[in-house]
Amino acid sequence: MKSIFVTEKSSVAEEYARILGVTERKDGYLESDRYIITWCVGHLVTMSYPEKYDEKLKKWSLDTLPFLPEDYLYEVIPKVAKQFNVIKKLYHRDDVTRIYYAGDSGREGAYIQALVRQEAGVRSGIEERVVWIDSQTDEEIKRGIREAKPYAYYENIIASGYERAIEDYSTGINYSRILSLKYAKLICSAAGLSGYTPVAVGRVMTCVLGMVVDREREIRNFVKTPFYRVLASLQIGDKAVDAEWRAVKGSAYFESPLLYKENGFKKQEDAQKLIDALMQPQPLQFQ
Repeated sequence: MKSIFVTEKSSVAEEYARILGVTERKDGYLESDRYIITWCVGHLVTMSYPEKYDEKLKKWSLDTLPFLPEDYLYEVIPKVAKQFNVIKKLYHRDDVTRIYYAGDSGREGAYIQALVRQEAGVRSGIEERVVWIDSQTDEEIKRGIREAKPYAYYENIIASGYERAIEDYSTGINYSRILSLKYAKLICSAAGLSGYTPVAVGRVMTCVLGMVVDREREIRNFVKTPFYRVLASLQIGDKAVDAEWRAVKGSAYFESPLLYKENGFKKQEDAQKLIDALMQPQPLQFQ
């Protein structure tokens, strides 16, 4: 009887195979007399677009918003369907008695594994465990396998992955549609675009775009401000010394608002005041 290990990507699967001594390569997995090592390629399953619920929802309309179904639909991503089908077939093999979900340790990694499990199904009676590791060293992988906990132990983390995905989906679908319907033509016209470009909104992408825009505005509105430094070329005995004044701790100017930065003055007259003070006879101090 065999155990399956499902990682998030093929490079990690190679590490598991090396540690467990699995060398026989098959199409989409590796196998030995005890283990099967396979992998996802990131997301294999995604949430369905509104038109999968109703073909009429393919057309964007204010009358159909907000779109918040009671039960969400999921589907296999076409370009990675081959690898999904490999995993699905493995999950239903008669000689498999245990599955180790060895995706990335975190909410997103657990969610990716849960989606595949949800859509592929698992043969009745199979024991399911989760490998949760902090790194991909040999010892940590061995520890993770040895201490793998039952699938139900991580059900709250998995549930939070589903909830975050629903939040992302609801934000993107509803806000992108309503803002596009109301403002896309106006924005395209103001930007001088001849065609129509919808307004894309996302929980993360919109925040990041906002940060980029704010930073770009700061750069465009930047006003150069001169500052003045106090430099000196000294002759001490037979040695020439280049010196620069610094506002070290204990100095009257340390962290002073008169400074543009730690070694410079906002105004030339402030720098001149210091120069005049330094020109007064006083004993030299060395550190």
